[in-house]
Amino acid sequence: MLRLEDVVKSFGGVVATNHVTLDFPEGSLSAVIGPNGAGKTTLFNLITGHLVPNSGRILLAGEDIVGMPPARIVRKGIGRAFQVASIFPTLTVEQSLMAAIASHVHLSENLLTAFPPRSVRQRADELVELLGMAPVARMLCSNISHGDQKLLDIGLALALEPKVLLLDEPTAGMGPEERWQMIGTVRRLWEQGRMTLVFIEHDMDIVFEVAEVIHVLRYGSVLAQGTADEIRSNPEVIEAYLGTEIAHDEVPA
Repeated sequence: MLRLEDVVKSFGGVVATNHVTLDFPEGSLSAVIGPNGAGKTTLFNLITGHLVPNSGRILLAGEDIVGMPPARIVRKGIGRAFQVASIFPTLTVEQSLMAAIASHVHLSENLLTAFPPRSVRQRADELVELLGMAPVARMLCSNISHGDQKLLDIGLALALEPKVLLLDEPTAGMGPEERWQMIGTVRRLWEQGRMTLVFIEHDMDIVFEVAEVIHVLRYGSVLAQGTADEIRSNPEVIEAYLGTEIAHDEVPA
């Protein structure tokens, strides 16, 4: 579904993405991990068209999307939720979802009318139910919790009916219980939608528990790729990122 071929991106003399080749098969659930500065967010910015690579190809369902504007890439089928939730603070949760849906189906002239199109309202109701946000559906986005704001940001991406969904640190800023609730919701969304889902995450417990395939970046290059067991036991990954305690899942005495 999504393939990067020999992608290079540099900023002056700094190579942020160094000949990266990655495959994300249709319906897969993958994590991208690595130390700060490894190039993870740059990778997402390249995929979504917010940055243009110096060289290489980015293929969505076989079509090269390099050079397309971000809005066109969204319409081609790539959705993204950000590390810092991008929401409409003066709208309610359901209004925000209806606005995103109406824009996607070219009904923007009907945005926030007293009587939005039935199809738009029905889809918004479906997303509210899917996200488990019914208790806060009529609250202003600025008044809901941090976790619910992150959920809504994912909902806004889902409103665009993506083939590929990119999540940039979906559990950032959350406590332990909230993190597992969020990742449980993410996994349920993936299981129900069977979209290709790629997430950046620093919590290794979550990564090892959830991801089918893990891609490790270091200094803009692909250091390793594999299953949780393969990554956990990879000496280079242990040295560069995990450390022996995390890799061997040791419990302090």
